Amino acid sequence: MNMRQTYETLRLQIEDILKPNDNFDIVIKPLRIQNIQMKLYMVDGFVKDEILEKVINFLLKADIQETVRNETPQDFCDKFITYVETNVEDNISNMVKAVLSGSVLLLVEGYQQAIIIDARTYPTRGMEEPEEDRTLRGSRDGFVETLIFNTALIRRRIRDPRLHMEYHSVGSSSQTDLVLCYMEDTVNQQVLEEIRHRLKNIQVKALTMSQESIAEALCPHSWMNPLPKVRYTERPDTAASSILEGKVILLIDNTPSALMLPTSFFDFVQEAQDYYLPPITGNYLRLIRILVFFITLLVTPIWFHMNQNPHIVPSWLTFTLINKDMNIPIFLQLIILELGIDAIKLASLNTPSSLNSSFSIIGALILGDFAVNAGWLAPEIILYMAFVALANFTQASYELGYAVKFMRILLLVCIAVLPRYGFWIGIIFVILIFIRTKTITKTSYLYPLYPLNLKDLKKIFIREKLNEHKHCEK
Repeated sequence: MNMRQTYETLRLQIEDILKPNDNFDIVIKPLRIQNIQMKLYMVDGFVKDEILEKVINFLLKADIQETVRNETPQDFCDKFITYVETNVEDNISNMVKAVLSGSVLLLVEGYQQAIIIDARTYPTRGMEEPEEDRTLRGSRDGFVETLIFNTALIRRRIRDPRLHMEYHSVGSSSQTDLVLCYMEDTVNQQVLEEIRHRLKNIQVKALTMSQESIAEALCPHSWMNPLPKVRYTERPDTAASSILEGKVILLIDNTPSALMLPTSFFDFVQEAQDYYLPPITGNYLRLIRILVFFITLLVTPIWFHMNQNPHIVPSWLTFTLINKDMNIPIFLQLIILELGIDAIKLASLNTPSSLNSSFSIIGALILGDFAVNAGWLAPEIILYMAFVALANFTQASYELGYAVKFMRILLLVCIAVLPRYGFWIGIIFVILIFIRTKTITKTSYLYPLYPLNLKDLKKIFIREKLNEHKHCEK
């Protein structure tokens, strides 16, 4: 087979797969330089035009004939392709994947290999502070939907050669790019190998839901268990500090959320805000967050249990009981408000941004005054549910907030079915759920509380001075 036939065969194979006649965004730029045919393949909108123009201008002025006849494609690439990110490829599938990923593919008559020029650019929004993970002080940048920008934000904070950015591709159709970020000397190698193994064995066509699809594949568990096994963050400083602590960060293309692995319950207690403030203030906020977590779980079940068993209520708490007859049972009122608050949240997603705030929930609960006057709801129930709705905003994790909600409803159901002992049976169920839940490493979800490790437990509840740590905390 002569050079002309080799070039034509490769060209036909690529165009048969890319189908440029059927796809308007597949751009082919033919070139003829010194009687040597070339073709550039690219996706419209992914290429930096000014860089490609410079590459073409350089080729037009260069003496390429002798190199094509006597030297390898790598020699051609080294001499005449002036762009930094280039490589030579001989696999058709990899060539097509490169084009669809945004790179430029260059075919040169006389070579059986193609040159890939990574001159891609992606549409992206500005790097601004995440809406749901704000701090009073600290950096105001956040992850975006472009993978390479996110890795750069971490590299900017960890300038250490031991930081590894390990590339993977998942999904037979979507070919989604993702990167494992970890410190070579601090990461748990067993955890890393387990994550690699699970990524390699993900059998899906496309990751349409991006990070959620990856999370479910990495941490499979019973759908009945509401506890989240993955923590998400859009803050580069939080991700960087987690890497320094030995965790693995998973960055996925097309999503601004980074996955932090492995994750246990007490990882949700710590926030970046705690470390941008003095230790005494950070500790105070952390303790408030922990306290509010337990209050949101128990406040309405305890109150309902007391109303179901008024004889156990001490005299100084009798004012909390409902003494009058209700048109609707207390249990149904609590469930109605639990569902109603979520309905209001969903409705707020479709309202204009000027009206979409947490105060809309409070306003909706204040409107409950009409429901009280009409005899539908008791004012005490509206008060407690308003507190629960506000307290949920102290949790940075959306998933953990709903895990608390489902457990609270479980307690209410147990009390309604067994008024005398239902609360304690429900508490046992909740404790068993926490104890039986495992992280991705098969360790306890409640570590260092169970099994008990006082030294590590102290670090969670009491934030020490930063200069006393061997590495940064998140």
